[in-house]
Amino acid sequence: MAALPVLAYSNPMKDILAYIDGNLDASLNRLFELLRIPSISAQKSHAVDCRAAALWARDTLTEMGFTARLSETTGLPGVIAQHHAAGPHTPHVLFYGHYDVQPADPLNLWHADPFDPQIIDGPRGKRIVARGAVDDKGQVVSFFEACRAHLAVTGTLPVRLTILLEGEEECGSPSLAELLTNERETLAADFVLVADTNMWNFETPAITTSLRGLAAVEVTITGPSRDLHSGLYGGIALNPINALTRILGDLQDDQGGIRIPGFYDGVAPLAPALAASWKQLGFNPEAFLGDVGLKNPAGEHGQSPLAQLWARPTAEINGIFGGYQGDGTKTVIPSEATAKLTFRLVPGQDPKKVIENFERFVNDRLRPDAKASFKSYGASPGFAVSLDAPFMRAAQQAMADEFGKPAALVGCGASIPVVEAFKTHIGLDTLLAGFGLDDDAIHSPNEKFEVACFHRGARTHARLLQAFAG
Repeated sequence: MAALPVLAYSNPMKDILAYIDGNLDASLNRLFELLRIPSISAQKSHAVDCRAAALWARDTLTEMGFTARLSETTGLPGVIAQHHAAGPHTPHVLFYGHYDVQPADPLNLWHADPFDPQIIDGPRGKRIVARGAVDDKGQVVSFFEACRAHLAVTGTLPVRLTILLEGEEECGSPSLAELLTNERETLAADFVLVADTNMWNFETPAITTSLRGLAAVEVTITGPSRDLHSGLYGGIALNPINALTRILGDLQDDQGGIRIPGFYDGVAPLAPALAASWKQLGFNPEAFLGDVGLKNPAGEHGQSPLAQLWARPTAEINGIFGGYQGDGTKTVIPSEATAKLTFRLVPGQDPKKVIENFERFVNDRLRPDAKASFKSYGASPGFAVSLDAPFMRAAQQAMADEFGKPAALVGCGASIPVVEAFKTHIGLDTLLAGFGLDDDAIHSPNEKFEVACFHRGARTHARLLQAFAG
């Protein structure tokens, strides 16, 4: 299809923003078309709907003037679109998003059909309510609308742009490695822009500068060949639950530090610029913990609450089981006991070495007759982007121009696997700059996206594209 007609304007950025403002209703209508498609990747019965969402994105981008196609995988297809009219000497930006959504269950808790998007009143003005409103269809379409405005006003984009949409993000991205490998040459760029994160608050944009990695492991300690009567064997036979809990009790010292040898190898002190930025955020740990019935930060002593959340590694016992689990009592010494643990890791730590050192930590503390076995459930390193990267400086300027204040430079205590995948498979750093809010109820009933956030997202993306060109 032909590209959009170019309108005659005099001040490109001012007029690009005016175009976004004047076409907000049309932008929302386009978003609603995508939100009506129940592209639930976790449910095979919705595979046709997922492909319909991919085709919607392909056709929409083609209509805007992109060269767009589906990229088939053994799972659901990706969408690849390119607009390189800016020329070979301009920066090449890769935008990533996903067109799939979480299941809408439990349906009885929704106030309306989750795939019949509604605009309702909220405390901050109008809000969009639908599955995928913010995660990630709303954020993807806000970027599309920024591109649409540039193309309508100037006839081109200020940078070379490649768009990659994935169709399996909400079910663990099983085909992402295949997609990135198949399209490695097409996706070669200067950096990745991901808009699947949050602002600091409704008035303050945010750039996520770091993510913690993850190593997951299971340890099982076995002792007697069968469960034993605790009256006949208690006091003389090894109890695997006792042995396991004694070892796990050694994991953390009284100051909140992790005792595994070599655990902190590679962990760097918090950069002064980040420490200063975080201090200005006004984070209230009592209010944060109060939402879950707690009050006091329980991490490493001497570390700020935000450093405990974003910049320090952890060792968490996620589950422990063995022996009798039913009602009442059963006088048994179990033959084995198991614990599941995860380690949240920061940049500089080697996930494989962390797991190896944990296994050594356990084996060094085994009592006679006890045997330990381990299962690993995957590992990924922490991620951090340099504050001095050119795209970081450009993003900070663009966000400050739009919001009238600097973007908060935040960390994230969780992991975003796609960021590690881009680094591993095509060697690219990622800029994480999204426009969701903490109360958007992603993955929950009545997911929403503030209309103001969708609108500001489109305006900011338009500024970002121009800033990256510089």
